[in-house]
Parts: sequence; structure tokens; C-alpha cells
Amino acid sequence: MKDRSLYTVAQVRAFDRAAIERYGIDGYVLMQRAAAAAFARLRARWPHARSVTVACGGGNNGGDGYVLARLARAAQFQVHLVSLDAPRSGSDAARACADWIAAGGAVLGVDAPLPDADVLVDAIFGTGLTRAPEGAARHWIETLNAAARPLLALDVPSGLDADTGAVSGAAVCAAETVSFVAHKRGLFTGAAADHCGVVTLDDLGIPAAAFAGTKADAMLLDADALRAWLPVRYNNVHKGTFGHVLAIGGDSGMAGAIRLAGEAALRVGAGLVSVATRGAHVTALNAARPELMARAVDGPQELDTMLDRATVIAVGPGLGQRAWGHALWYSALASGKPTVLDADALNLLARDAVALPAQCVLTPHPGEAARLLGCDAQTVAADRFAAVRALSRRFSAVAVLKGSGTLIAAPDGDVAICPWGNPGMASGGMGDVLTGVIAGLLAQGLDAWHAARAGVALHGLAGDAAARNGQAGSLAGDLFEPLRRLRNGLPVT
Repeated sequence: MKDRSLYTVAQVRAFDRAAIERYGIDGYVLMQRAAAAAFARLRARWPHARSVTVACGGGNNGGDGYVLARLARAAQFQVHLVSLDAPRSGSDAARACADWIAAGGAVLGVDAPLPDADVLVDAIFGTGLTRAPEGAARHWIETLNAAARPLLALDVPSGLDADTGAVSGAAVCAAETVSFVAHKRGLFTGAAADHCGVVTLDDLGIPAAAFAGTKADAMLLDADALRAWLPVRYNNVHKGTFGHVLAIGGDSGMAGAIRLAGEAALRVGAGLVSVATRGAHVTALNAARPELMARAVDGPQELDTMLDRATVIAVGPGLGQRAWGHALWYSALASGKPTVLDADALNLLARDAVALPAQCVLTPHPGEAARLLGCDAQTVAADRFAAVRALSRRFSAVAVLKGSGTLIAAPDGDVAICPWGNPGMASGGMGDVLTGVIAGLLAQGLDAWHAARAGVALHGLAGDAAARNGQAGSLAGDLFEPLRRLRNGLPVT
């Protein structure tokens, strides 16, 4: 579906050119369609609004703002328009400005105070900005944000990089963003969630043929497709049918991490889960969750029998980076079995790059990703798409870059984005649960690419269900019941 496809700015500009050059749609017609779509969304979202202030830049995004202002004035709105920069002579934006003035509209300069209005409209930059806003632009972005009024962004919130989702300096914090032509990938990851609000799309009536032959740069995960991937539970089965996960970790004082991973694998349907951990943790694990087959393992020799029985390995939660953890980590990877690596298993990999199993999923947060790539977390945040693709290529594994708008990449460069999850999931143990979810799906026969995407989706959806009574205070264990219901295709309440 086109509305789940995500594109780079360059791709979207190519669609726009195709509409004009191949299909004969005048650029000013596209501008009018964009403004009409945005004004329709404004009226639908804020039906009681009767006044609007529009901040316009000098490019085509500003042109959209001039047309929206004219439409609002014709609809008997009180309209104020602030121009940050004069449109280039002969451009569609200049035509839109002239039409606004011809209709009786006034243009306020950058030094004017912000006129009060029911709704503010950001039409400053759009997709054209690739640097931090400066001068009057930065001032007006900060002024719009400080106004405590509903804010609608046209195409892209000004200051947000539409390719990467990163913000350098100031960026508009919109309640809603109306995107035009096609979805830009940067509106769905990184800082975007704090700046875009609700994202809607209008393709401006561009013919479908204009999009044909262009592969989307990334795809949003689709809940309907996800359900089709989950293995069917037939009647004539036994526990061995659904795989055996071996969860390895829990160095001294870290039993909770490996318990969360093991239980998550069970909750999504793994038939058996064993836990290899420190001897001091076994009694507590057996008492708290007897379904987990916890065993004391002091070194790799004691792990061999457990590795032989397992079909999938989850290694890292609470593992530590001391000799015990390193020895178990190395033995696990040497087995060649489908594996999920998290936490200290990733930190060990950054120190000692060994060959990984053919079916392998890496689940780093940005800091771990930076260590794996030999850079810093700021570099990862500046272009999450580049980072997740680099991870997947470097290690020939499926990579999951956690964070707002979690990214999943395959070694061939395909990328999926998870639209679910919330800030309440920024708490200890959530990553351990994700590790177990992905391992449990691998155990039931999904390959690494499908298990990672389905696991991230289930994890995010379960987190949203757990946060319905408030995000702050969500615990990793709160995800277990919604995970079970989601795995079974049942509604969560």
C-alpha cells in the first residue's frame, strides 16, 4: 500500500517532477491542492477555529501557506500572515503571494509580534532544510512553539530533517502534520514523534503511475500482515513443535533480566524455554516461574548439553562482560543456531567481532549501536537509517535499532519502521522482553527477518496496551498479558 511506503526527500521530489513534466499537472495546481488538503484537515481537526495565523517562508512550502491563508479568508476566518522571506520572483510561491494580496490579504514582516489565533500554521521550510534554522527562522519556530496554540505543519515541521528524523537546533512541535505527495521516511523515527504529532497524507491526486517503478526506501509495519506471519497452532502438536529457546544470561545480581527474556519467549508461544544462569539464581527463578527450566551453568562445558537441545538461542540479558559471560557468549555463537543478541552480548561483539549464525538478530539501543559501528551515539541519532543499514551489512545479520520509531534492517538494505510504542517503555527490562519475543518467534519457525519485524511490532503494541492507564510507571512485566493476547489475535483491553 502506498500509504505504508516511506520515501527519501529525493524520491518525493522526483514524484513531484513527474507529475509536472510527464502528466502535465501545473505546479501551482499542486500547490493549490496541497493548501486545500491542509485547510480541510485544519477544519476537521479544530472545527471551532475561526482565526488562523500562518508563518510563511520564501519557498514552495511558504507558497502552500499563502494559498491556505487565502482559502481561510474566503471561508470567513480571521487570517494573519507573517512572511519570513520574500518568494523568488516568477516562482509558484510568488504567484501564491500575489493572489493572497489581490484577495485583500496583508503580509506582516518578521519583526511583527505573533498575532493571536485559534490555530497556527507552519509553512516555513518544508523538505528543503538540511541545516539548523538560524536568525528569523529560528526565532519564529521558537515563537510558534511557545504560543500554546494548536499548531499545524505543512508537509514537514520546520527544522525536522525529513530524511533522517533528526533535529539540529530548533524545530516546530506540531499537533498535526499534513504530508504531501508521499510519506517522507524521517517523519516516523528519531525526534519526529515529538515534532510531527498526527501525520496524515494527501497524494495531491498525482497518478499512481508516477510512483510505479520506484521502490520505497522503507516500509511501516502493517498489523494485518503481521497477523498472517504468526504460526498457526494446529491440534495435533506437542511442546517440541514450537521450538526450544535457550536464554543465556543473568550474571550475579542480574537474574531479573534473563527471567524477563525467558518468560517473553513463552508468552509468544515457544514450546520450551531453558535458562542458563548463575547457580545463585536458580532457586528464585524456579519459584517465580517454574515453567522456565533454569539450570546453573558455571562455564561453557556445562552449557554444551543445553545448546544441543535448543533450537534457538537468546543471549545477552544480564550476561555481563566478565570471563563467565564471554565464555558462554562465545560457545553460544559457535553453535551456529538461530540467535538473538542483546545487551552485553552486543558489547562483547563490539570488542571481539566473531562470525555470527546465518539466522541472527541484533537488538541494540543507540549507545550499543555506536559501539558496534565504532562511532558515537550522536552520529547514530543523526541518521538512524544509515546506522541500522550499516549494522546489518557489517554483521550480515538482521539489525533492530531501538528507540522512537524502531528500525529493522535486513542485510539486503530493506528497512521497516515500527509505528507503535511509547515513552513509558523507556524503563528497565523492556529490551529483555523484546529479546525473548523475537527468540520465541524464531523458535516457532519464522526466519530472522520476519521474526524481528513481528517481534518488534508485538512488543510495541503490547507496550501501548500496557500504557492505557498511563505511560509513566509501566513495567516490563506489564507486557506479558497483552503479548499473549496479541499473539493469539485477541483484542487487548
